[in-house]
Amino acid sequence: MSEPATELTLDTPSLLAREEHEVAIVGRSPWYLAWRRLRRNWVALFSLGLFIVIVLACASAPLYAHHVAHTGPNTVHATDQIRVNGKLRAVIRGGAQYNPATDTFEIKKVDILGPTWWHAHGRFVLGSDNLGRDVAVRLLYGGMNSLKIGIGSAFICTLLAVILALLGGYFGGWGDWFVSRFFDIIWAFPVLLLAIALGTALSVNGFQHFGVRIEPGSLWIPTSVIAFILIPYVGRPIRGQILSLRQKEFIDAAIGQGAGPLRVMFSDLLPNVMSTILVFFTLIIAINILTEAGLSFLGAGVRLPNPSWGNLIASGQDQIQTAPWLALIPGIAIVLTVLSLNIFGDGLRDALDPRSKVRINR
Repeated sequence: MSEPATELTLDTPSLLAREEHEVAIVGRSPWYLAWRRLRRNWVALFSLGLFIVIVLACASAPLYAHHVAHTGPNTVHATDQIRVNGKLRAVIRGGAQYNPATDTFEIKKVDILGPTWWHAHGRFVLGSDNLGRDVAVRLLYGGMNSLKIGIGSAFICTLLAVILALLGGYFGGWGDWFVSRFFDIIWAFPVLLLAIALGTALSVNGFQHFGVRIEPGSLWIPTSVIAFILIPYVGRPIRGQILSLRQKEFIDAAIGQGAGPLRVMFSDLLPNVMSTILVFFTLIIAINILTEAGLSFLGAGVRLPNPSWGNLIASGQDQIQTAPWLALIPGIAIVLTVLSLNIFGDGLRDALDPRSKVRINR
């Protein structure tokens, strides 16, 4: 019979070693101890695996489109027919039809192709939209665009936030005042409204200033907008930690030994806030994917005909009663992606927190 689980902290290495059959953990690095915590959290590891599967599936969109679906994300098949279970089926039935008797076009109800579930040899697995485009192909390409924007904007946002936090927290004075006011100005605006205003303006005219040229419709527009508006949400807490670390004795010792500002910032301060940065980076990806979906849904993000999960939901909302899969499938993809990232981010935070508890079953 197994004994009751014992809750220990990693600040008591000798007790933990005795619980794990004398496996020595004394002298291990904090990153190794964090990995020991994380690998016991099966829910977090499963969430990470789910996110990796989603990323790999979206990254394989060109292979799926070329070798399985035999179509592109914007290829229209409004007049095509495919064979489903041995029977020919029109991709789209109805719509505008010519009546020779009256010499006019009659508008009839459009009946689009539903999911074939591989009964059509991999074509239109998730059905078609109202233009005859393959929903599965557009879902994968839309996920690739959404993930590019989410991960890219998270990287840019975190990088700029860390640089500003290091500069403001280390130097203090006027430098910290300017960094704080910059954070406050962005913080004062509602996030989504500011993103819609910037996204709408840039999507019409693009950006052509300071030697940088971004064409309208480019993915760099939503990526840059989302990265910009979320800088204070990452920078403010990191700046607070750096301000606290700046007063520690080891920083004074490094300066006393002749270390310059760059060496202190990147060799002493940055490693001590790296765990916070990693957790923020994981969670900000999920927030950015949701923000991109909202912008694209409202027409201020990824512009049609380029697909993204947000504008796929917007395109399918008018047919939610007759063809619910058009809006539900990209919505489910967003939910799974964001949920997996949030759960893994929580697990990573618990693993990197030296005050968290570890439960060991003997």
